[in-house]
Amino acid sequence: MSGTPVRSTSILVVGATGTLGRQVVRRALDEGYDVRCLVRPRPAPADFLRDWGATVVNGDLSKPETLPAVLVGVHTVIDCATGRPEEPIRTVDWDGKVALIQCAKAMGIQKFVFFSIHNCEKHPEVPLMEIKWCTEKYLAESGLKHTIIRLCGFMQGLIGQYAVPVLEGKAVWGTDAPTRIAYMDTQDIARLTMMALRRKDVERKSLTFAGPRAWTTQEVISLCERLAGQDAKVTIVPFGVLKFTRVLTRLFEWTNNAADRLAFSEVLSSDVIFSAPMGETYSLLGVDGKETTTLEKYLQEYYTQILKKLKDLKAQSKQGDFYL
Repeated sequence: MSGTPVRSTSILVVGATGTLGRQVVRRALDEGYDVRCLVRPRPAPADFLRDWGATVVNGDLSKPETLPAVLVGVHTVIDCATGRPEEPIRTVDWDGKVALIQCAKAMGIQKFVFFSIHNCEKHPEVPLMEIKWCTEKYLAESGLKHTIIRLCGFMQGLIGQYAVPVLEGKAVWGTDAPTRIAYMDTQDIARLTMMALRRKDVERKSLTFAGPRAWTTQEVISLCERLAGQDAKVTIVPFGVLKFTRVLTRLFEWTNNAADRLAFSEVLSSDVIFSAPMGETYSLLGVDGKETTTLEKYLQEYYTQILKKLKDLKAQSKQGDFYL
């Protein structure tokens, strides 16, 4: 099928207000793309996207009738979306994605980028991972030119989970589970995604993006302790308990919405490593792997900034004491 002749720089980002989506939008705009963002009608409008220079259009994956108008004039769709915690998982992550893929094909979309989870096909017991795998297959069978990008974990999710509680002296959850996750900065994910978008040799291929090193929970906590300059109040929960409480699902912050609602307990019953060699991917994309942000650097920059702000606030407070 021949698609509607549109500029190759015209892209639609679905899930543009999320942790990853907003970084994809920002990167695409910085690189000169004409970015349209699909946003569900909401009480608080996504003004920051407009301020950046993107076009915001209302639509809803759970309402397929809203999609055709959004796709008019679009060359590439980048799908960063996942459902809200209060929604049944199938509503957006399966039914919505099927509707989007079908509509993209009918509208002659030239490229489709889909974000999935590393090794999702190996864990059908985890609802989101099974749905991601089924969506990968559905997209491959659709005939659309596509690239699937599998992710391991987001560094951004570690801030609220560990970095802030350690700094504030609040309790953090630790575990004896041996699982390791190669967290990646979402800015790096966005950068590599845009590079992949420009390469024809990654069409109809699946790539895994992983950070430079895979970390256990205890290693992340120890790093936060060192950078914060204080000990964490760690509550170690045996893995057997976690299987029932599902507390550990919070560790998988590759997408904030999904993390709190999915049971990764069975995945964590063995020494699972959410990581993958990146040498071939870096070579394919023409990227220097040394440019990828390490978790040490990411957290160090966070703590440096936050500690400076706290120091400045403390100084301002002392200057204003005579008003009390």
